[in-house]
Amino acid sequence: MATSAVRTLVVDDYEPWCRFVCSTLERYPQLHVLDVVSDGPEAVQKGKELQPDLILLDIGLPTLSGIEVARRIRKVSPNSRILFLSENRSLDIVEAALRTGAGGYVVKSDAASELLLAVEAVLRGERFVSASMTGHDSSEPVNDHTAGITHRHEVAFYADDSSMVDGYARFIESALKSKNTVIGVINGSHRADLLLRLERDGVDVPAAIEQRRYILLDVADALSKLTVNDMPDAFLCAKVVGDLINGAAEGVNGEHARVVICGEIAPSLLSKGNAEGAIKLEHLWDEITRSYGVRTLCGYLQSAFRSKEDDPIFEEICAEHSAVL
Repeated sequence: MATSAVRTLVVDDYEPWCRFVCSTLERYPQLHVLDVVSDGPEAVQKGKELQPDLILLDIGLPTLSGIEVARRIRKVSPNSRILFLSENRSLDIVEAALRTGAGGYVVKSDAASELLLAVEAVLRGERFVSASMTGHDSSEPVNDHTAGITHRHEVAFYADDSSMVDGYARFIESALKSKNTVIGVINGSHRADLLLRLERDGVDVPAAIEQRRYILLDVADALSKLTVNDMPDAFLCAKVVGDLINGAAEGVNGEHARVVICGEIAPSLLSKGNAEGAIKLEHLWDEITRSYGVRTLCGYLQSAFRSKEDDPIFEEICAEHSAVL
């Protein structure tokens, strides 16, 4: 650790997390927290005013993303070293964050054991990436896209139905362009709007369905095959989901192509007031798809939760996913 005071700016919009970071830094007197800010533009302004030695920066900030904040701070405070702290485990996001010139990327759930190690490495001018992201030594660069062909279980929270349809459309379009096979388990209320959006964007949906590159399933039908007395059954989930993935994999054609899934099975349970069932299904889904190397995007409406700050259901849903978008 540096012998002189390291002037540090903490940027995150979640107050309990900021308290954890500050209390961790306090274990080393050399690390002096100048300020804690929660908004992207404010972070850029503080970076310009304070010229901190170190900036601990979240990705998901209000108004302006952490990645864009980093780009702007590099211009107004070029000597500041930047360390990203985020729960986002997308390799694309990690690479985009490091391309800003940041010195490191720590997954928040690993911060208890890695934060101070990362700070020390970044202050020495070394690169640090959480070991859980690289699968190897934490200083190893994350730049091999073949490493992305692994299990990913992501969750996204949408403001309304329209933004949810947009999110699914972007996910499906990107997957099809990459020659992946897409399984969509979509509510009827969203299915028609999603079809219109995909066709508007130039996706030949009938052809993709005929070629088994886009497999569309009904949520209610899927739930009937996965649950007993409205609760997910471990045996049924393993059998049905496994068969579904194996069947879809037959249509995969490409060196790095794979099966990807998006949908609303667990979110539908939550919308019916069955939070326990939703959390259990997310847990089972994570265990099952992990062995197949499948990428999944689960979409929830924000209105399903009281508030993200104090809703234990929200926290449990997030905990069952490898990335929160």
